[in-house]
Amino acid sequence: MQTLPVQLDLFAFIIFLGVAQGIFLGFFFLTGERSRSVANRCLGYLMLSLSAVIGEMFLCYSNYMFRLLAFVDFSEPLNFALAPLFFLFVYARIWGRLPKRWLWHFVPTALWAINAVSWLYQPIAVKYNNYLHAYHPELPYAAEPIHYMSEDFFNLRDYISEMTLLSCLIYNVAALLLIYQAYRQAGKPFWQNTPVRLAQLRNQCILFLILPALIALIKPQFYEDLGDYLLACYLTLTIYGTSLNVMAGSNYISDEPDVSPPPPETPIETKKKYEKSALSEELEDAVLGKLNRLLEAEKPYLDSDLSLPKLAARLDTSPHHLSQLLNDRLGQTFFDWLATYRIAEAQRLLNEAATANLKIDEIAERVGYNSPSAFHTAFKRLTSQTPAQYRQLVASSGSLPTSSRSA
Repeated sequence: MQTLPVQLDLFAFIIFLGVAQGIFLGFFFLTGERSRSVANRCLGYLMLSLSAVIGEMFLCYSNYMFRLLAFVDFSEPLNFALAPLFFLFVYARIWGRLPKRWLWHFVPTALWAINAVSWLYQPIAVKYNNYLHAYHPELPYAAEPIHYMSEDFFNLRDYISEMTLLSCLIYNVAALLLIYQAYRQAGKPFWQNTPVRLAQLRNQCILFLILPALIALIKPQFYEDLGDYLLACYLTLTIYGTSLNVMAGSNYISDEPDVSPPPPETPIETKKKYEKSALSEELEDAVLGKLNRLLEAEKPYLDSDLSLPKLAARLDTSPHHLSQLLNDRLGQTFFDWLATYRIAEAQRLLNEAATANLKIDEIAERVGYNSPSAFHTAFKRLTSQTPAQYRQLVASSGSLPTSSRSA
């Protein structure tokens, strides 16, 4: 059997980076505290599946497959796991759980894995010839044994690209509809960038939705699998897009402190601090009214990246004036004000039947905390209870009143 030298060019390098990053993200989401979230587990398995799929593309494109012929088409069953995993990730990120009978989504994956048994145990000469047929039809084929089992129990392998395209299209459209419904329930336009979590899901869904369009565009232009390296490069882009979302929501680069902010200043201290301010009472009333309307319409405190400058910009005032307003009229620092609303929302989620079963960490994320420890600290400071203790009281004595809001 003839072989070719290893081909390492820019495309091979990009694909290899995607494989490495996908494996890293997969283990990142499936280890530690992160693995307690069902959405993170779905995303972790999705990243590992993507790595396997584009890893096979890397072996084929770079000619390494000549040295690893046993692995020809080893990732085929995962073609039908990618789209369901992404859909379940979106569902779990929005609802905090998986849908009922979620295992049915992987029936095509299981059936194709059964079909793959007939392929995995073929003689090396058969795998070699199939690899040549897809990537190097110019080379002479090897002699095959006369008798061996059927390569395709279901006689469907010739249509795997079309079936993969259909699977991606159906599940990505379904995921996009879920996100659209979540936007409607939040009372926000679909293309608005808040809440941040929904905006990230929407952008990621659109990125994945491009994949079936690329399959439809690229596959007819190439003989057999020669266009796979372009699809692999795009899948690498989606993996790095996920990495950017992870970094954007990372507490490591967040300005939000993990410790509780200092207690609010006394009225005397506040008066001394701002006694030379030029902010009029009329302007305070106007900004306060705008703040109340913003709270009712958009709940900006649920955005994990909300800061004093960002809130001030949305109110058309300066951070200094907004800080003064919160101190003068509400008797709170910005961090106290923010924690008050977030903890009140967390209490509401713990009280309502539809969300009462969410994990504490998931509730922390929903109300805008990137760090569970910061959420627990704020909750204990404002309610004198931990979130778990509060949930226990709700379960034992019925719905409890949420903390009052100051604005």
